[in-house]
Amino acid sequence: MYDLIIIGSGPAGLSAAVYGKRAGLKLLVLEKNPMSGGQVLNTYEVDNYLGMPGMNGFDMGMQFRQHADSLGVEFREAEVSAIEDKGDKKVVHTDREALETKAVILATGAVHAHLGVPGEEELSGMGVSYCATCDGAFFKGRTVAVVGGGDVALEDAIYLARACEKVYLIHRRDELRGAALLQEELKALPNVELLYSHVVEEILGEDAVEGIRIRDLKTGESSQLSVAGVFIAVGIRPGTELVRELTACDEGGYVLAGEDCATQMPGLFVAGDVRRKPIRQIVTAVSDGANAAVAAGVYCRGN
Repeated sequence: MYDLIIIGSGPAGLSAAVYGKRAGLKLLVLEKNPMSGGQVLNTYEVDNYLGMPGMNGFDMGMQFRQHADSLGVEFREAEVSAIEDKGDKKVVHTDREALETKAVILATGAVHAHLGVPGEEELSGMGVSYCATCDGAFFKGRTVAVVGGGDVALEDAIYLARACEKVYLIHRRDELRGAALLQEELKALPNVELLYSHVVEEILGEDAVEGIRIRDLKTGESSQLSVAGVFIAVGIRPGTELVRELTACDEGGYVLAGEDCATQMPGLFVAGDVRRKPIRQIVTAVSDGANAAVAAGVYCRGN
């Protein structure tokens, strides 16, 4: 019987592991991938984490894991198939075994929807980004493209327009889906060009993004745009499938939990991108991990 099982070992899960281990909890971290770190591993450079400006994302992920290892945190590579609530204990089912624990922290992160076009994977972190607030500062004074038409895409374009020379907003439909106020703010910006009824066919470049090939859906004609960055905002899917029948989630699948990261199900906590919150960054994931582990410790002591 464990005190705490943490599912996922990105920044949120590793932070929870450090805080939980230091609190004396008997804990286990389950990770389905061969390497800890989560999305940060695919980030070329992190420039907004306090005290680590210009940090390579892979190196940051490795440092987070090394911190947990130095405390003797137990890790196991396994994919979780189900979480069973049995009142004062939970049963975590993996592809290999069933594990009993008093508390669970879900820190499985979220997955950005991809365009699935040539060049996207190859240039990820080299000009292709899924987070404007994370990477926008690298493109100050340059020309970039945002792909999408919802609130996030509009917010990203507005944010980037403050620092970039020019921003193209590319949307496959003939009208935007984002909030009316955001649309008004966006359309008032002189350095933003809206390209309706267009799709990205290819992202161009060798070692970094140099441009994109787009297609007009009404005419069928293809053309190229010279851009230094492509910000893709066509949706995000939180990894909450394991708990959607156990606790309350919003319409997007994000778990409803406060700053203590406690869910409606006693003994179940969430941390990082799976939790509904306004900002999803490495720093907020690490904060969630700390809060969730402290709250889980209080729960364990009372049960």
